[in-house]
Amino acid sequence: MSRPVPRTRWPGRSRPFPRPFSGNGLLPASAIGNGAVAWALTCAERGWPVFPCKPGTKEPATRHGFRDATTDPDQIRAWWARWPDANLAIATGAPGPDVLDVDHHGDAGNGYTALSRLKRAGLLENAGAVVRTPHGGLHIYFAGSGQASGRLPRHHLDFKAAGGYVVAPPSRVDGRPYCLVRQADPSAGLSWAAVTRTLDPQAGRPQRQLIAATEGDVGRLAAWVERLEEGNRNAGLFWAACRAVESGQAHALDEIAAAAAATGLGDREIARTIDSARRRGDRQQDREATP
Repeated sequence: MSRPVPRTRWPGRSRPFPRPFSGNGLLPASAIGNGAVAWALTCAERGWPVFPCKPGTKEPATRHGFRDATTDPDQIRAWWARWPDANLAIATGAPGPDVLDVDHHGDAGNGYTALSRLKRAGLLENAGAVVRTPHGGLHIYFAGSGQASGRLPRHHLDFKAAGGYVVAPPSRVDGRPYCLVRQADPSAGLSWAAVTRTLDPQAGRPQRQLIAATEGDVGRLAAWVERLEEGNRNAGLFWAACRAVESGQAHALDEIAAAAAATGLGDREIARTIDSARRRGDRQQDREATP
């Protein structure tokens, strides 16, 4: 049997999260119960770009996924007219929210122990809306920022920020809903660097080792890209491609591209991302060559 989900308590509250309610947080009462398009339009009204995912899944319904996210109400209505049962996704990172994704992996573990440590460290004081995910995890919303998305797999935590997205209520995956369980406006953002320092001070070390990749280590970059999960794949590909270019191993980009394709990224998106990494490397070389 999988481990039970703890009844998490939060700063300033003397009881567990209540059932969904209306207010000034994620959505007003008018949107609750009125279908994904109403929720999508309300998110757009507060400046959060949204896009549709295929019904019952986390897979984008549009060609470019979160890159297609918009606050344009006409486009949003057109999408849901075409796909009335589509799930709702919110592009994370400013102008959208940042989201701490607390995973629940059954017998493999969950992120609630780590979450309790973050609470004790005072890092959750700025939390806004909280959503229960279909398999017992949580999405905790914070004010959006320009931080990169990140992961702490050992602690079952993901950070959805720039270049990511989250599926939102009233979407369903595997027949189970995303449920709004706390309604509030985030008072500020969450520092992912502070989270990392609190939970896993050594987490940055593998990346520093990869930056110094040698000819025999290129496969490690590709293997790392191949393990990237949805929501972090494009940002991770860009990071790995930049590392390869910086270490003078642009010939390894084909191997890294193949790894990205194995995660489900499209060929055009892979090509654009790798081209961006090449251009970044060229600009850096030009700056270094300038007296």
